[in-house]
Amino acid sequence: MADKKTGIDQALIRDLANILNDTDLTEIEVEQDDLRIRVSRNGTPVMMPQQMQGYAYQAPAAPAAAAAPAAAAAPAAPAGRDLSKAVTAPMVGTVYLSPAPGARAFVEVGATVKEGQTILIIEAMKTMNQIPSPKSGKVVEIIVNDASPVEYGEPLVIIE
Repeated sequence: MADKKTGIDQALIRDLANILNDTDLTEIEVEQDDLRIRVSRNGTPVMMPQQMQGYAYQAPAAPAAAAAPAAAAAPAAPAGRDLSKAVTAPMVGTVYLSPAPGARAFVEVGATVKEGQTILIIEAMKTMNQIPSPKSGKVVEIIVNDASPVEYGEPLVIIE
C-alpha cells in the first residue's frame, strides 16, 4: 500500500512549465497510466483521473522547434495498428461518419474509396467540413466513433 503515489510530482510540473517557456507553447499535456497533467499559460495545472475525462487523444501538433517535447507526450499507438496509412484530422472538432443522423455512413470497413471522396465530416465552429480521402484505396479501419470529438492530427481512418 505504501507503493501508491498520492502526492503531485511537482518536479514534473516544473519541467512541463519550462518546456512551455522554452518552446513558446501555450499548453502542454502529459498522460501516464490513469493520470493526466495539463499545464497552460492561460490557466492552472490540471490533474484528473483518466475515467473522469470526457475525451482526449493527444496535444495538437506543435511547431517544428517544439515537436520533440510534444512527441514525447503523445500516447503510443496500439500494438498491431499501422498509423502510417491513417487519414488524420485536419482540425479540432466533432467527427460525423454520416451526412445526417440515421443516414448511411460515408464509408465502411472494407469499402473502396477514391481520392477526393468524402469519408467523414468534422464540425468545427458550427461549420460542417467534408473531409476527402487523400488517396484511393480500401478502408481497413475506422478509428473514431460517430459524434466524438477529435484533435488536430488524430488518426481517423486507415486506408490502404
